[in-house]
Amino acid sequence: MDNQIIYLDNNATTRMADEVIQAVSEALVIYGNASSMHGFGRDAAAAIEQARHQVASLIDCDPSEVVFTSGASEANNTVFNIFRDKIDLGSKRNRIVTTTIEHPSIIETVKFLKSRGYLVDEVPVDKTGRVDLATLKTYLGEDVALVSVMTGNNETGTIQPIEEITKLVHAVGAYMHTDATQAIGKIPVSMKDWDVDYMSLSGHKFYGPKGIGVLAVKKKVPFETFIHGGHQEGGKRAGTYNTPSIVGIGVAAELAEKNLESESKHLWHLREMLRLGIVQTIPNVVVNGNQEHCLPGTLDVSFPSAEGESILLYLDLDGIEVSTGSACASGSLEPSYVLLASGVDIELAHGSIRFSFGHYNTEDDVKYVLQKLPPIIKRLRELSTR
Repeated sequence: MDNQIIYLDNNATTRMADEVIQAVSEALVIYGNASSMHGFGRDAAAAIEQARHQVASLIDCDPSEVVFTSGASEANNTVFNIFRDKIDLGSKRNRIVTTTIEHPSIIETVKFLKSRGYLVDEVPVDKTGRVDLATLKTYLGEDVALVSVMTGNNETGTIQPIEEITKLVHAVGAYMHTDATQAIGKIPVSMKDWDVDYMSLSGHKFYGPKGIGVLAVKKKVPFETFIHGGHQEGGKRAGTYNTPSIVGIGVAAELAEKNLESESKHLWHLREMLRLGIVQTIPNVVVNGNQEHCLPGTLDVSFPSAEGESILLYLDLDGIEVSTGSACASGSLEPSYVLLASGVDIELAHGSIRFSFGHYNTEDDVKYVLQKLPPIIKRLRELSTR
């Protein structure tokens, strides 16, 4: 067992499903340009449209509302760009509202917009990382153009009440966007039931290829092209189609919809097995995030007096791959902004580890972690008191 790699960083990226690998490999020979009218072009276009229907079925929207992108980061930037342009035109609705715990692709976009004078408000969250609806209401008004709230947090797993938030947003005449990237394939996601206007997702978070994602755009809502060029995606997103990856995300979507119930149960079982094991074998730990409204498979734990980077490195030496937070914000020794925004003490934030499970994890993986983790924490705490 010691020679095995236990991969528990599935929120950063997932392994491609075997069925997806096969589909992508077979699609590599479909070399026609989907924008061409000849036979090879029509073959590529047919494969893309099949994938569009597969994704639409997964997120419960019309296939015509699915726009393929390079990933959720592009999709998120596209949405904010739409409303930046609208505000530039002098609209009376000149404010954007989001939260303090969004993905870096939104957090950094907000910083950019603020630096250029745009009005963007960030709603705080409670100590579990959840948006309080009463607090959100105080940020909403007739000057708001867009509200963007992620479905499930990539670090803590906390799930937001998107359907309820959307009702509040629409009540003041604003548009609603959610980054549903981490929720796809783990909990039911529905454009129609939630009534959101825009939804983002990435293929590599649910066993599909990297570099391919989706922005779902409800009919008749505002839209401005982010990448200009050709007429692809009905003029919504220019660029030659990445046919193999689009085929791959389609197959991944079909698998996610088919396996949703069993996958959710599997991930929750492993998460709870690890959570209980940590609490029972390691003294003085703090489980972060909302434990009632939480994505299955995401467990964020703080270990006081043990630094997160050190825990990660020791676990890596034992073949256990985890994260100290968002992979998109790694490379920094700063504590997690998500945990700090949730009111977590800076020491606890520094000592946090995110375990994120996937389809290919097993109970044996959890047992191995529970064998290796307690002595690591004990050793680091002893070093910190010397």
